[in-house]
Amino acid sequence: MFKLSKSSYYDWLGREPSKRWSKNQTISSVIHDIFKDSFGSYGAPRIKEELSKKGYNVSRPRVARIMRSNNLFARRKRRFKITTDSEHNYPVARNILNQNFTVFRKNQVWVSDITYIETKQGWMYLTVIIDLFHRKVVGWSMGETLSTDDTIIPAWNMAVKSNDITKELIFHSDRGSQYASHGFTDMLKNHNGLIKQSMSRKGNCWDNAVAESFFKSLKVEWVYKHSYSLRSEAELSVFQWIETWYNRRRMHSSLGYKTIKEFEIEMYNQKVAA
Repeated sequence: MFKLSKSSYYDWLGREPSKRWSKNQTISSVIHDIFKDSFGSYGAPRIKEELSKKGYNVSRPRVARIMRSNNLFARRKRRFKITTDSEHNYPVARNILNQNFTVFRKNQVWVSDITYIETKQGWMYLTVIIDLFHRKVVGWSMGETLSTDDTIIPAWNMAVKSNDITKELIFHSDRGSQYASHGFTDMLKNHNGLIKQSMSRKGNCWDNAVAESFFKSLKVEWVYKHSYSLRSEAELSVFQWIETWYNRRRMHSSLGYKTIKEFEIEMYNQKVAA
């Protein structure tokens, strides 16, 4: 069929696998492990960076080709509805942040948002507070209602418990009633004037893009893969993703494809060297 001689066929049959083929097999195995460890969320850019950390110098196109040949495809983001109760009579803070997401120290800017997670028992509402410096979730809570006491107050208490606010901090959110309520704004005033509250413009999702991007990652990489019967299941599952994956082991493109810990070590070493 191929118009080859028997001797050529048997010569090919007896050859050892090429070095490139063998290396691709090794890299393919490592890629499988990285992909599985990321819960199927890493695409070629992040896998390339993880391979580099493990000592494999492989181009991104080559990683993409190997992933395609092994049917490894990262889950893609999809739209989901975000609801904000901005129809209230509380005062609204001006937009101090103004989409400036570049910061130079911890506790300089925190952003917050609220989303919902479906369970067979009903909705669970997740509130997060993210430090823009290293994109770490410094405070979060899950509650059965959208009340201030079930959302931002417990998340705020977690954040301030583990972070000393000694310099000016901008706290940015949307115009939701939870953030504008007297119960929460009075708590911000208890920090000797160091907390400057900032709120997004009405209907402008880009003003709080980092928090919304976090929710997209959470839902696509984790929540959409699960079906929760109980609210307690959802809470434990989200805890696992935030505390054992996102805050500890997930690489962040905004940090140069470093984990939060790696980024903190790099910033500390730069500070010591200076």
